[in-house]
Amino acid sequence: QVQLVESGGGLVQAGGSLRLSCAASGRTFSSYAMGWFRQAPGKEREFVALINWGGGSTYYADSVKGRFTISRDNAKNAVYLQMNSLKAEDTAVYYCAAGGIGKYYLPGDYGMDYWGKGTLVTVSP
Repeated sequence: QVQLVESGGGLVQAGGSLRLSCAASGRTFSSYAMGWFRQAPGKEREFVALINWGGGSTYYADSVKGRFTISRDNAKNAVYLQMNSLKAEDTAVYYCAAGGIGKYYLPGDYGMDYWGKGTLVTVSP
């Protein structure tokens, strides 16, 4: 069982930056792939970024590639999402998620097992 708590959301102007953090419980954090997803008002939740348990491979949605960076610190049981050059269309609730323990994710396979409650990011035009 993994518990996830996101932080770092807020209001920012277009072109600005935010860094989201996700704190995870448990002793086996390093064995989980970690991802960020988002859900905009009136839309379905969508994939944003994923980092595999070894940290060596990362995947991004086309809409955020080159602007967002996912990283992890296994010593702190934390995963981060650095968001730069934010746009109004990035406005959403951002969710941290953990995959199956020991599972290595390939591009396009983003089914996750554990979810945080989300943090709201609002980007003003």
